[in-house]
Amino acid sequence: MAQFDLNDDGVVVIVGSGAGGGTLGNELAQRGIKVVMLEAGPRNEIQDFVNDEWESFTQLAWTDMRVASGSWRVAQDFPNLPAWIVKSVGGSTVHWAGASLRFDEHEFKIASAYGGVKGANLLDWPITKADLDPWYDKAETKMGVTRTNNIPGLPGNNNFKVMEAGARKLGYKEVSTGRMAINSEPRDGRGFCQQIGFCFQGCKSGAKWSTLYTEIPQGEATGNLDVRPNSHVARIEHDRTGKVTGVTYFDETGALQRQKARVVCVAGNSLESPRLLLNSASSLFPNGLANSSGQVGRNYMRHMTGSVYATFEKPVHMYRGTTMAGIIRDEARHDPARGFNGGYEMETISIGLPFMAAFLNPGAWGRSFTSALETYPRMAGMWLIGEDMPQESNRITLDPTAKDKHGLPVANVHYDDHPNDIAMRNHAYRQGAAIYEAVGATVTYPTTPYPSTHNMGTNRMSANPRDGVVNKFGRTHDIKNLFISDGSQFTSGAACNPTLTIVALAIRQADHIASAMQKRDI
Repeated sequence: MAQFDLNDDGVVVIVGSGAGGGTLGNELAQRGIKVVMLEAGPRNEIQDFVNDEWESFTQLAWTDMRVASGSWRVAQDFPNLPAWIVKSVGGSTVHWAGASLRFDEHEFKIASAYGGVKGANLLDWPITKADLDPWYDKAETKMGVTRTNNIPGLPGNNNFKVMEAGARKLGYKEVSTGRMAINSEPRDGRGFCQQIGFCFQGCKSGAKWSTLYTEIPQGEATGNLDVRPNSHVARIEHDRTGKVTGVTYFDETGALQRQKARVVCVAGNSLESPRLLLNSASSLFPNGLANSSGQVGRNYMRHMTGSVYATFEKPVHMYRGTTMAGIIRDEARHDPARGFNGGYEMETISIGLPFMAAFLNPGAWGRSFTSALETYPRMAGMWLIGEDMPQESNRITLDPTAKDKHGLPVANVHYDDHPNDIAMRNHAYRQGAAIYEAVGATVTYPTTPYPSTHNMGTNRMSANPRDGVVNKFGRTHDIKNLFISDGSQFTSGAACNPTLTIVALAIRQADHIASAMQKRDI
């Protein structure tokens, strides 16, 4: 495997190894570009994954100190764990469920489509769906997304069959086991889904696409990708002209290292990426790197989320089979007649009994809570995911007192639900309950949002530098050789899971960076 010198100023440094960073690293390596990938967490391989919720959470999750504020329920229930993301090579592609959906056209132009929404900071993307469709094609091919490229869909488990039956009774049409980046048949040297049911704990069969065992090994095989686990980036450095020159990072021993770079790409998730830019403030950039607009950290989105579980008279065993291979898309449309802008989707979900006890209603006890746990084998469940409104006040800042183990200020994640989010969630709760009641549910349980797994915005794209942080290729408006390569560049969140769009943007960005490097533009 490649090992590049710390003083090699010809490399591209990528911070993070998930959907954005891992994909970008492989794409650049395949083009003959030397890449150093710095991942804050360890390297856990397939054989290391454990089919146990709490042990896996301890192994994979980013549990470093964070602080949550605002009126959202997560700040009350999980004040130091506002997001459930992975700190390990492969990033959250280890933990994700595999749902891979394209944005709809209106979701790229929310300012134009929704008009003025009080309290929302709406902005059209500087790209359209037509611009991204060719890159979506490449991403779907790379990831092996079911129901594309003649790849068959996954089978439906009992959880899906219950949801599908209720949805059909209510007249929903767009119901299927979805477009999933999980092999439904052998592909790319990996087998097909074994229906183990622990999708969030790392796929033991390797059927689910993850940069850990697809993109990263492919990049390493070229001799152009140097992956360094347990490497926490502290600062991005620049010269007197403002050009980025490299990064400093704490290695696995805790020693501070300096890696020079020709280009730096930040792909640390919507919490850590703005935190890094803010922690890299200097006399030339007193408000943080790439922040002349004041937009770094702002417009944080985490989707309108919630869940609905239902108890039936007969067993369902929702935990058997693929976790999220089931979707209803009818409500994803933009239809203000429902009382809100944008739309939402309903996707099958199951969590084990230990997590159910923690997440059903955090802190609760009493008859209704214990009754729900007693009926766990007879439960079906769905996750609600909808477009939330970007708000400037929803933001990532540096906490004034809390520090990480390296002495760096941690991220404060501030979030308040927009009235649009609340109206959408209430509509989704009603529809989710109606689906289950249509097929005989005896009790339904609308549950509160979990810690955020979809984190978007905070370094958003904009045509005009005053409105955002990066341009249409993820290049920061302020610094020519500094890029953002993750979901923090999203201008809107859409009603669907973000990973496919992150991968499509990373492939597109790799093409742009390679071309710019060849032209000596960076």
